[in-house]
Amino acid sequence: MSIKERIFHSLLFEAVALILLAGLAYLITKQDPLKMTGLAVTISVVAMIWNYLFNLAFDRMYGSDRINRTLAMRIGHGIAFEVGMLVFSFPIIMAVLQLDFWTVLALDFGAVIFFLIYAVIFNWVYDVVKDRISGSVPPVQQV
Repeated sequence: MSIKERIFHSLLFEAVALILLAGLAYLITKQDPLKMTGLAVTISVVAMIWNYLFNLAFDRMYGSDRINRTLAMRIGHGIAFEVGMLVFSFPIIMAVLQLDFWTVLALDFGAVIFFLIYAVIFNWVYDVVKDRISGSVPPVQQV
């Protein structure tokens, strides 16, 4: 992926995630919507930076043939990314929401599960759509 495409990918991923996360966070915590939106934006910025760096390193380690990555590799990719996000987001969530360690751990763990599933689906769809647009692989044959 070029730098320009990595930035586009990251912004698109975070824009969709931000919409989903802010609404979900408000519904779960019942905290001030403005506070939850601010928290979501802050974590989104952290995630964009982490996303860029993590995927750059991942592609260097495992190659840039993204369309042929297996489900197992995609799940491993998602887990590794989310572990990093847990480390970065935990102190931010604790500081903003002023909640105890266990409550924040539960919230953050729930977010990790959500984003693990979201990341696998988003990246797979992104890779397939990008590949179809570029025309390098014929469309999937219907049975």
